[in-house]
Formats: sequence, structure tokens, C-alpha cells
Amino acid sequence: MNSFSRRHRPTAAVLISLAVAAGVTACGSGSGGGSDSADGGTYTVWDPYPQFAKGSAWTKLLDKCGTAAGVKIKRTAFDTSDLTNKALLAAQQGNSPDVLIVDNPVVSTLAEAGVLTTTDDNKLDTSKTDPNLLAAGQSGGKTYGTPIGANTLALYYNKKVLKEAGVDVASVKDWPSLTAALEKVKKAGKKGITFSAIGTEEGSFQFLPWFWGAGAKLTQLDSAQGESALSLWKGWVKSGVAPNSVLNNTQTTSWQEFATGEYAFAENGTWQLAGAKKAGLDYGVLPIPGASGGNAAAPTGGEFVTLPAQDDTGRYPTSQKLATCLTSTQNLYDTDTTLSYVAPTTEVQDKQVAANAELKPWVAAVRTAKGRTSDDLGTKYPKISEQMWKAVQSALSGSKSPKDALTDAQSAVK
Repeated sequence: MNSFSRRHRPTAAVLISLAVAAGVTACGSGSGGGSDSADGGTYTVWDPYPQFAKGSAWTKLLDKCGTAAGVKIKRTAFDTSDLTNKALLAAQQGNSPDVLIVDNPVVSTLAEAGVLTTTDDNKLDTSKTDPNLLAAGQSGGKTYGTPIGANTLALYYNKKVLKEAGVDVASVKDWPSLTAALEKVKKAGKKGITFSAIGTEEGSFQFLPWFWGAGAKLTQLDSAQGESALSLWKGWVKSGVAPNSVLNNTQTTSWQEFATGEYAFAENGTWQLAGAKKAGLDYGVLPIPGASGGNAAAPTGGEFVTLPAQDDTGRYPTSQKLATCLTSTQNLYDTDTTLSYVAPTTEVQDKQVAANAELKPWVAAVRTAKGRTSDDLGTKYPKISEQMWKAVQSALSGSKSPKDALTDAQSAVK
């Protein structure tokens, strides 16, 4: 008999409450999950990559891994938020896919719902994975999958703007030196820094490096360290080195501002590398500095490969082979190159940098990055994040002081 059995199927009430916590909306039942009764050699894979159509490098890899495991692959792609809800509902119906690839903050939601098997149970090898990245898929002391890759945030800078303002980027080592550089850029008649402070998860995602870079913790939003981070952003907007548009900027519109060539700095992610080259910018990248120096921990983006619980436990060994194939050293390199991700293992990261020196600052950023649900926050994170972005909005709009905004945020979380 298999070493682990089917977990208790989550109830509808549990699924609904967790879907709300994850910020997804209810929709129809899942399709394409479970085994094909007419063909036991078909295994299902769900992923959040609808941009990759049949015949793409990604789907070819899935087929390659299926062939190696001696099975056919039935792949279904969903938008990220839709995938979360589909996975929760499919679990309730006993129709989960064999392999599920999900955004890393969602792992704890699915784990708490009893949807996923642990790596102790499914025998996925995570020994080579960087611990800080693996932490995003851990809850209650257990690990629920392995990352397929990671992205994070750093500062893009426009070399031409900095040169014209007389700023040496090497001087930017902490918050005071960054602020001094921004003021110098403004004095030269240029624009300083753009970022996303919108009232959504994107706003929290972009604020976190500054929050963590101050030494603050998500369990105490109203700490003096958290207040100093929000005061930094507030000061930038008030002095005009950051535009008022940050209040409504998504990461995409913030990037569009930087792509005009008018800004010295922009906080954004690895996924904009292609856009930076397309814009023809003479740019560089540096990790976001901590308040007193060093690299701030930025939040990790990227997905985890997980194995949902199945009624037919005999499917697990093959599912494990598929997941292992997708996250093998060679396949990680190819996949993460396709996704513009940094690999989750030092071995593959070094290989990426050797092939593309431009990835060096991104690898440095990922190595100090942190999962949003780390510190065993799990499904508490969505509520904390919502209060965080509301505090940022209140402070930057001037309706509350940074201190009052964060005090109110912490009260709401409690």
C-alpha cells in the first residue's frame, strides 16, 4: 500500500472561506482533472501559463516529461486567480489534476484546504532548492511542492539620466544615498523614481522590499521600522522625486513611465528585461538597498510544482516522476530562461549568470528574497497585505500620517 493516503476532502464552507482569503472569486467546477477512466496512461497537468500555446517550448517540455514517464499529458492552462479557484473546487469534487503548478502565495491556501500532498509523502527532492525560496511553499512545518523558478523586484536605472545629473550609481548603497541621488536628479531637471503603490496586492508586493529592508515584520505592521519605510515613500512623493501617479500605478504603468526614458529609477521585476531592451534604454539593475545598507529582502514571485491528493494513490509515483522531470537541473534552466525567471537552485543560477551576465543582480536579489507567506503566515497573509496597501494609499494620499495609517492597519488585522 502507498505510504500516504487520500487526505480528508475539504468541505464547501472551507473552500469558500479559503477562496475569499486568497482573493479569488467563485466560478464553475474544474475540468480536466483526475484520471482518464478510458486511458490510465493519461496524466493531467494544470498550469498558469496560458501565454504558452501548443507547440511552445513549455508544452514540448511537458510532453517530453510525459514520454519519459511512459504516459500521455493532458495539459490545461488557466489565468492565475482562476486556477486557484478551479483547484479548490476540483479537490472538493475529487477531480484534482495529477500535477498542479500554482503561484507561490497560493500554496499555503491549498495546503490548509487539504488539497496538496507534502514532500515527505510524495518524495519530491527539494535538497538543492534555496531555503528562502522553498519557504514560500511551507506551512505548519511541512513543505508542499518545489519552486519551478522565481522572480523578484530590483531597481532599474537609466544610465543616461544619472550621468546627466552627475550621479554615480555606485554611491547608492542605502536609503540616504538613494534619496540624495533622487534629489540630485530632480535638481538637474529630470524625474526621480517610479513604482507601484496601487491599492491591490501589486502595491503591497512593491512596498515589501522597503518594509523588510527597514527590518519590519508582517506580524507587526505598526512598528517603528514599518513607519520608517512608509515615511520614505511618503517623503519621496511629497518632495516630488516620485510622481503622484504611483498611487494608481500598476507595475505595468509604472514600467511605461520608466520606458519613456525620463526617470532615473524604477522598481520592477525580471519580467521587464525584454521590455527594457525593446525600449532601447541604456539601463542597469541593482538590488533594492536596505535602510542602512546591504540588499533588502524582496518578495518572491514565481510558481511551485505541487502534487494534489488523489483518491487513486497508485498515481503518485508517476506524478512524482513528472514533477521531478519538470524541475530537473537541465529543464529548470530551459524553463526559467523561457519564463525570464531566476532558477531556485544555486547550480542553475550560476549557469544562468554564465550564459547571461545581465542576470547577476537578479540572482543576487533572489538569493535574499523572501516568500510573502513565509514565517508561517500562510492564509493570514492576504488580510495583512490588504491592510498594508490600504495604509500605503492613506499615507501617500495625505489622508493619514504614516504612523496613523499603520496603527489603523495593525488594528484591522487583529
